[in-house]
This record gives sequence, structure tokens and C-alpha cells, in this order.
Amino acid sequence: MTETAHPGGQARIGEFEVARIGYGAMQLEPESTSTSDAVALLRRAVEFGVNHLDTASFYSDGEVNNRIRQALAPFRDDLVIVSKVGARSVSGGPIPLAAAQKPAELRAAVEADLAQLDVDRIHVVNLRRLDQSPGLKAEGDQIVGLDDQLAEMIALRDEGKIGAIGISSVPLDVLRRALPAGIVCVQNAYGLLNRSQEAILDFCVAEDIAWVPYFPLGSSFPGFPKVADDPVVRTIAAENHATPAQIGLAWLLAHTSNTLLIAGTRSIAHLEENMGTADVVLDDDAIARLDAVYDPATDPLANADGVEAFLDEVR
Repeated sequence: MTETAHPGGQARIGEFEVARIGYGAMQLEPESTSTSDAVALLRRAVEFGVNHLDTASFYSDGEVNNRIRQALAPFRDDLVIVSKVGARSVSGGPIPLAAAQKPAELRAAVEADLAQLDVDRIHVVNLRRLDQSPGLKAEGDQIVGLDDQLAEMIALRDEGKIGAIGISSVPLDVLRRALPAGIVCVQNAYGLLNRSQEAILDFCVAEDIAWVPYFPLGSSFPGFPKVADDPVVRTIAAENHATPAQIGLAWLLAHTSNTLLIAGTRSIAHLEENMGTADVVLDDDAIARLDAVYDPATDPLANADGVEAFLDEVR
């Protein structure tokens, strides 16, 4: 991979122009990564031209943000930091998160971002709703109306604490309802083998909304297919002298021009592999073969039974 000013080319997330290959920082938690390794990886990412960092104040109760600040502050003017709200860090349980959907909790999460990163504004903040899988489930007083949440997000934007509003893990009807708030990006689970969100992606293309897929290469959860294991992907990878992961990411970049990647890793070698996706050019035949591999029957999020099975695994 050759270091470049804009790995993968450029696209917009709201008013901000970013490289299409960014970095998701969730894996930089202290449980598995030392501070020095995390700092080195973040600095290497920026050397490659990454200027879109995805984080959250609830990642390891703020420690991931602390590491971003330690590695990169003072932040470059072109570095766009995107965070998310709607959860909080907890100890114990199958996943280290709990719902935090109330307007006051959304505000508290933004304030935590600002303090942990030592900045006056977060460029984009995604409202992580709990309307669909994968993820947490809203129960009791955590079942909060969209309008109340958006009102708080708009107030934070008006106060200058956030630059723009995104939304995450929502079906199309919720996205349509949220649109008047000025939604600039959508983060939903999506990848080559998980395309149950295609209608939402089409809507984002039509509305010029950035599409930022998570689980772009699958997941380690049972029943969630891994792109790198698919035989067609592996064949095309060999033909292109690329890795299967690079093929899965390259397909996403080729699929729609509004797609931004935030694949995360705790390894510099894996980071460099992800950056190498920018050098992979898929011809029409390869894209057609990849388009044909999707089977809704194997997509755990394409049907109600699969969704519930997934939730049983992560709760």
C-alpha cells in the first residue's frame, strides 16, 4: 500500500470531506491493546491519510478516546472525528454496554466525548437507536421516542457541541422520520454477505447521505457469515493478488460512491492490509460474481428468526 493523501478516494460526510477508507477505534480497548501499541497504530493510520476516525465515549468507559487524544492531539484541521451516543459502558455481562437512550444520557455522552478528547466540538455524532439488530434492546424507560432524541441532538448542534447528526441501526421508516433533522450519515450492519439493508442504502444514495457500514466483513458471532471464508471471494482474491478481506472491502467501495469504510483493527499489519484495499480494482466480471454470492437465507438479519437468534447470542 502506497501512502496517499486520500486512501480510497474522497467522499463527504455532511460538510466534511474525508478519505473513503477511515478507521474505527473500538478495538483499541485496554483489555487487549497496550497504550503504546494503540498510539502507534493511530499515528500510522494518519500517516496513511486516514482523516475519518470513528469512536465513542462508551468504548472502554472513555479510554479509547483518551488514547486518541494522546496519539493525535492537537488534532489536524482535516481530521474528522465521528462519535456515537445511545449506550453506556458497564462491567460484566455478555457485552460491556447498556442502553442509554434518554435525551439527558445522549447529552452526557457528548459532554464525555468533548472532555475525553479535549475538543470544543465533535464533527458528527450518530444517534445509536435500538430499533433493530444487531445490538442492545430498549426496555422499560429506555424506550424513548425518536422526536425527543432528535430534539436533544439538534440542541447540541445548535450549541456548537456537535457539527452534524447521524443515525445508526435504524430501519428505513425511522430514517425517513429523522431526515428533517439533517441526517448526514447512516451506520447500519452491512456487507457483501449481509445485504438486508439494501433499500436503506438506496435511500441514502438518493438523499446524498453517507453510508458507513459496520460488520463489513461479517462477525465472530455464530451464524454470521465471514466474507473472508466465502469461496468466490477467495478465488477473486487470488486472481487479484489481494486478500479476501481486501476484496470484501473493495466491493463495498465499488458498490456505491457514498460508502465510507471504518474497518477497525488493533494490528498495524492488518491496518496496512485494510489501507491496501485502495489499490484493489475489481473489474466488471469480478463485481458481477461478487454481487451474485449474497443469499438472504444465510443472512441472520434478513428474517425475524435470525434476528432473535442473533440477539440471544449477544445478550
